Amino acid sequence: MENTKKLGNLTELQCMTYLYGLGYSISIPFGNADKYDLVLDINDKLYKIQIKHSSEYVDVNGETEYIKFKCTWQSHNTQGYIRTKYQTNEVDFFATFYNGQCYLVPVEECSAEKILRIKPPKNNQRKGISFLEEYTAEEVISRL
Repeated sequence: MENTKKLGNLTELQCMTYLYGLGYSISIPFGNADKYDLVLDINDKLYKIQIKHSSEYVDVNGETEYIKFKCTWQSHNTQGYIRTKYQTNEVDFFATFYNGQCYLVPVEECSAEKILRIKPPKNNQRKGISFLEEYTAEEVISRL
């Protein structure tokens, strides 16, 4: 499946199914005008979720080092296409799906893109590094 729209739709379905399977109510906004893809009801609090397809990056040995997704949205005007970063009042979390698991990342932890590392960097840096295991939907929801 190479069509980016189809990949995005598949990721949305995977995240929705996973979160619903955890027992949470999900609402989907009508139309295509909102910055979020779904609203997740956790203990009577509503969270706006933007779902993004992530790309996998492998090292020379074929092992996955990290996944990455864009934290921007694209629109266009008469001058061309414009990329804009999501704001904290528009979205609460980004969600992505990788290897059978849904991941949630707070919007305030994101810049233009988000990298979630599976393997530590070769220089063993830890400060400012986001590790995939810390962002499972279950782990993030347990901290709310």
